Amino acid sequence: MRSSPGLVLLALCLLAPATLVARGGQEQLDRSQRTFRTSTDVVTIQASVRDARGRPVQGLTANDFEVRDNGQLRPMLSLRADGRAPISLAILVDMSGSMRLGPKMSIAGQALDAVLSQLRPGEDEVGLFTFDSALHERETFTRDLTQLRGALEEFAPYGTTSLYDATSETARRVAARTAARKAVIVLTDGVDNSSRLTPPQVSALASSIDVPVYVVATVAPVDQPARTDGEVRGPESADLRDLADWTGGRFLFATTFAETAVAASKILEEIRHQYLLAIAATDAREWRRLDVRVKRPSAVVKARSGYFGG
Repeated sequence: MRSSPGLVLLALCLLAPATLVARGGQEQLDRSQRTFRTSTDVVTIQASVRDARGRPVQGLTANDFEVRDNGQLRPMLSLRADGRAPISLAILVDMSGSMRLGPKMSIAGQALDAVLSQLRPGEDEVGLFTFDSALHERETFTRDLTQLRGALEEFAPYGTTSLYDATSETARRVAARTAARKAVIVLTDGVDNSSRLTPPQVSALASSIDVPVYVVATVAPVDQPARTDGEVRGPESADLRDLADWTGGRFLFATTFAETAVAASKILEEIRHQYLLAIAATDAREWRRLDVRVKRPSAVVKARSGYFGG
């Protein structure tokens, strides 16, 4: 049975002093506590809505949504939907040794360029990060997208893989940006062999700060898992799929340039058509499960799975 992100986050908060001090001292403990606590009286929710054919559902109003906080129906404070609003996007690229195999790095580079081609220069901002055993900031958040094209060509994959640790830290950084729509796109082969955090822990963190995580698996055609409509299916993909789903993101694969372009288009279309909801935060210092629904048949909603109140 898989742990829910809410239970994992609550356990992290309760056990943080003993665990984090043992692993790295007071500074890491302080940062973890700041990350997990809600700092405002309002809970924001980035929610994407699709119909049965996978198309974005537009034109919804507050009356079309139903938001439950720990099962209790909550009134909506506000709803916004502006497809022209700027996006803050962190692109996180796997540069560990496993990416040397086959065409993985070439596919990752194509995926990066495909994402950039879907963004609006001068409006959307992008930060470029890579990771092996540690996280590396290659380009601070910028609206000058031209300098990011081909940016991966100067780096060579090396070392172990801390995929989940890097995703957690990158989500925390993009959460500090001012744009209403924020997300992390991870380009990886899905191998992790040195993270301290688990997928449910990262899911809980990213969900609690409302940062959707989109994972694009850069795999060679021979390594493709079973798939349906661009989404990865198979037991080996379960952890990354859960990580994406619990944060309101998606898990896609890319084995060719055509597939990278399709994946990039799906991700950016989803982010641009997100509804920005807001409800009042609870005073209780506990994990609160969120359930967002739309009162329309066959509508599928993706949103954060919860938040930590108090």
